[in-house]
Amino acid sequence: MNSDGALTRFILPDDEQPRWIAELGESPDWDEAAIAPVARQVDEYFARKRRDFDLPLAAEGTEFQQAVWRQLCLIPYGETISYGEMARRIGNPDAQRAVGMANNANPIGLIVPCHRVIGAGGKLVGFGGGLPMKVALLRFEGPEPDLFGI
Repeated sequence: MNSDGALTRFILPDDEQPRWIAELGESPDWDEAAIAPVARQVDEYFARKRRDFDLPLAAEGTEFQQAVWRQLCLIPYGETISYGEMARRIGNPDAQRAVGMANNANPIGLIVPCHRVIGAGGKLVGFGGGLPMKVALLRFEGPEPDLFGI
């Protein structure tokens, strides 16, 4: 959280790089009260009581990254778009790879739903939390959630 109370970072756990552990409760500036709205909304999301997050956001990034992240927030729950479509939506149709890099740099995963962007032809590619997490989130948001991959 920044000094204005806006969320600057939210990272899902990752088997390969559990970066979040050091940030949860071990930081000297950890503020439980400030984090409470984030925790509540994430809990509501996973309880299927929330589809959209309503939190002040303040991710730091380039102008291009900011444009991509703003567009990510417009992808409806349960829907996906391709990197190419995302590039078109931000007015730069040749920037598919750059869109992928901006997604990878998204510091507010899940809340800024970069998991909803997929490769051409529906191929699941790239996700900072790992492909298994991306698959799980897309299944969770699907019309008939398949939580166990069956």
